[in-house]
Amino acid sequence: LHTVNRFLESRLVFESKIEIESNPETKNRNRIVTFSESINVLPNLLFYGPPGTGKTSTILAAARELYGPHLYRQRVLELNASDERGIQVVREKVKNFAQLTVAGTRPDGKLCPPFKIIILDEADSMTAPAQAALRRTMEKESRTTRFCLICNYISRIIEPLTSRCSKFRFKPLANQIQEERLLEICEKENLKYTKESIAELVRVSEGDLRKAITFLQSAARLNVDKEITERAVLEIAGVVPPKMIDHLLQICFTGTFEKLEVAVRNMVNEGYAATQILSQLHESIIEQDLSDKQKSAITENMAVVSKCLSDGADEYLQMLSLCSVIMQHASQNN
Repeated sequence: LHTVNRFLESRLVFESKIEIESNPETKNRNRIVTFSESINVLPNLLFYGPPGTGKTSTILAAARELYGPHLYRQRVLELNASDERGIQVVREKVKNFAQLTVAGTRPDGKLCPPFKIIILDEADSMTAPAQAALRRTMEKESRTTRFCLICNYISRIIEPLTSRCSKFRFKPLANQIQEERLLEICEKENLKYTKESIAELVRVSEGDLRKAITFLQSAARLNVDKEITERAVLEIAGVVPPKMIDHLLQICFTGTFEKLEVAVRNMVNEGYAATQILSQLHESIIEQDLSDKQKSAITENMAVVSKCLSDGADEYLQMLSLCSVIMQHASQNN
């Protein structure tokens, strides 16, 4: 993505900026490059997808490439979820900024778009009235302004806005791409690491490169002048060690309820979040040698437990209830 490479090179290594180059969506890259090269045909944009996949970095890098360092602050208005973005702000701040006309040249003599860009990050957190107030502004000020809406869930954006935008879907980053980028960071920062620790960073981040970089940075700070190990990554990420999950399932399959009660209490007392245990149990159950009927019954109970946990139920009792169900279905195989 040559329109953003120069901007990315000027950023610090420990930033989520690295996500943009790594996005495997080649179609998205080609379309964005085409739009940014054809200065006058940039449409309104809608970027959606999981966090940490380069949505915000893409539009910021493209805007800096289009306007240069001098005009960037004048031509780009960025409103994040932390800013006030109610209907009053849309009617006043956004509308007033959109109405201003601008020239099509930069101080360095290069051509630039004769319009401004308004970036609405986390647009799915905007209220419905605020989104509705945006509809008319997007149409009326199309000559002087382009909008870029960024969200995680496109279903939370009202249909009149999505129909006015060119949509780009950002998928979770592939493991290989994340691994390559993390290794590059380690080299530039002179970090000591093991192959297992990098693989574990990729696994626990689940396609979110920002999360992976944050975990790597935390591990580097906690292990100054020491090698970053798989255990350090697991502790920082709050992930339950796989051996503990395997031990818990082994008790469910072959142990007694008394042993199960002790194992669950120990895991909760160790400080592991019940939601994290639930997530890892789900992954392990899918791989177990159980019938489809048994797996569906267990996962259905997991959904009930997850709902109870989100409602504030006791973690120990909910985990004990779930493990009891697993033990009940596992006993049917014996």
